[in-house]
Amino acid sequence: MTGGPSDQPGWRPRLVVVDADGTIADEHGIVPLAVVEALKSIDSAGIPVVLDTGRAWLSARLILDQLGLEHQYCVCSNGAMVVTYPPLEVLHTVSFDPGPIAAAIADHPSVVMAVEDFGQGYCVSRPFPPGAYELHGRTSVVGLGEVASRPVPRVILSDPGASRADFDVLVAGLDLRGLTSFRSGDTWIDIVANGADKAQGLAIVAKRIGVDPGDVLAFGDSYNDMALLEWSGRGVALGDAPKEVRAAADVVTAGFDDGGVVSELNRWFPHLIS
Repeated sequence: MTGGPSDQPGWRPRLVVVDADGTIADEHGIVPLAVVEALKSIDSAGIPVVLDTGRAWLSARLILDQLGLEHQYCVCSNGAMVVTYPPLEVLHTVSFDPGPIAAAIADHPSVVMAVEDFGQGYCVSRPFPPGAYELHGRTSVVGLGEVASRPVPRVILSDPGASRADFDVLVAGLDLRGLTSFRSGDTWIDIVANGADKAQGLAIVAKRIGVDPGDVLAFGDSYNDMALLEWSGRGVALGDAPKEVRAAADVVTAGFDDGGVVSELNRWFPHLIS
C-alpha cells in the first residue's frame, strides 16, 4: 500500500470512481442494491460517480443502466474510450492497427481474436465454445482478416481450450511494442495502445470536471486497475484482489461479498448512506 493525499487531515473525495466486475458487479454482472443506492446518493449530492471498466461500451452500459445516474461519464475498453451517457457521446478514443496481432496468431487456429463492433457487439475470428465466455451483444463470426481490417480501441485474444502455461507461451511470442496487455483470465488478455489505461482515461474526465487526481476516490480489484489505484488520491483495492493489486492501493477494504465498497464509501459519506 502506497499512502497518498487521503492521509492528510481534512481530505474528502470530490470524485468517486468504480470498476465494474468484481468491484461493484458480481459474476453475473449484477450490482447489489446497497451499492446502487450508495452511489446514487453520492452522485445526487454533487460528487460525480464514474464507471471505469475494462468492458467495451455495450457491456459497460449494462452496469450504467443499473446505476441509473442522471448523466454519467464512463471510461471503458480499459481506458481506450471515454463516453458520456445518457445520451451517448464519444469524447475520446485511442485506436491501433490489429493487423500484426492477427498475423502472429494466424498459425494458431484455436485462438479467438475479437474486436468491438461499437454499439452492436463483437466481431470474432471464430466462435467461442458454448459457455466459455460471455460477450454482450451480437457476435459476428467474420474471420481473422475481417476482424483485423480496421483500427480498433481494444483486441481480445483467448484460447479457451488451452492451459494457462501454453497461453502464456503464445502471448510471450507476440510483438506488443507500442501496446499494453491486461490479463483478464487464465487464457484471456485484452490489448490496448500504450497510453490507453484506466488512469489515462479517467484523467480526461477529471480535467473536464475540474478535479485533481489527489481528490479522487477510486475502487478496483484486478490487474488492469493498478494504474487507476496508483493515480488516484485514495486508491482502494477490494480484499479479494490479487496481492499485486492490493500492494498498488493506498488501502484495502473488505471483499465484494462483505460489502467492501459500501463500507469505504460510508467512511467518507456517512450522512448520505444509510
